[in-house]
Amino acid sequence: MPAISKHKPYRVGRSRTGLGLFATKPIKKGTKIVRYFGPLLDSRKKKDDAIENKYLFELNGRWTIDGSVRENIARYINHACKPNAESDVKPRKRKVFIRAIKNIEPGEEINYDYGTDYFKAYLKPIGCKCEACERKRRKKRAEARAERQRLKVKAERKAQKKAEKLAKAQEKKAQEKLKEKQKLKLNGVKANDEHLNGKSRSKIARNKPAATEPQTLAASPDPNQMAA
Repeated sequence: MPAISKHKPYRVGRSRTGLGLFATKPIKKGTKIVRYFGPLLDSRKKKDDAIENKYLFELNGRWTIDGSVRENIARYINHACKPNAESDVKPRKRKVFIRAIKNIEPGEEINYDYGTDYFKAYLKPIGCKCEACERKRRKKRAEARAERQRLKVKAERKAQKKAEKLAKAQEKKAQEKLKEKQKLKLNGVKANDEHLNGKSRSKIARNKPAATEPQTLAASPDPNQMAA
C-alpha cells in the first residue's frame, strides 16, 4: 500500500468491497481531493490500445489514463451510485481530479460514479455493493420479510378461524347428539311408564271382582190367599 502524507485529508482503509479511500479530515464541498494519474495511453498505438485493466480512465477518443500504477492513490476510490465526489476531467490538460460534491466528514468513505460503461462491464454482473444499492437490497429484504410475516399471520388467522369453525360445528353436533340422546331417553321413559301403567291397569282388571246379577227374593205367600 502506498505511503500517504499526514497532511493529506484521506487514508486507504478497508471497505465492504476490499480497499477504499476514507477522509481523515473534514472535506468541504468543491474541494479537489486527489488527482487520478498514470501513464497516458494512445489509442492509435496498438500496444497501448491492447492494454486492458479496471483502472483505465478515458479522457477522450484518443487518450486514456492507465491508473493501475501503485502511486495512483485515487484508484482506491470506490464507485457509488449516490457519491459524495465526482471526476473533474480536463481533456486538454490530460488530467483528472476527484472533487467533493458534498461536505465529507472524517471517517466517511470517498466515492464517485464510475460511469455507465464501467458499471455495465464490471459492476452489474457481480452486483453493485455501494451504500445506496446496499440500502435498496436491505429495504427489499425487509419488505420480503414483512410480506412473508404478513402471509404467515394471514395463514395463521385463516387456520385459527377454520379451527374455531370446526370446533363450533363439532360442539353443535355434540349438542344435537346429546339432545337426541336425551329425547330418546325421555321417549323410553314415557314408553316404559305407559307400559307399566298398562300392566297396572291389567292387574287391577284381573283382581277386580266380577259384577254379580242382582238377586230377586221369592215373595212370601200371602196369608189371605192361603186361607182361601
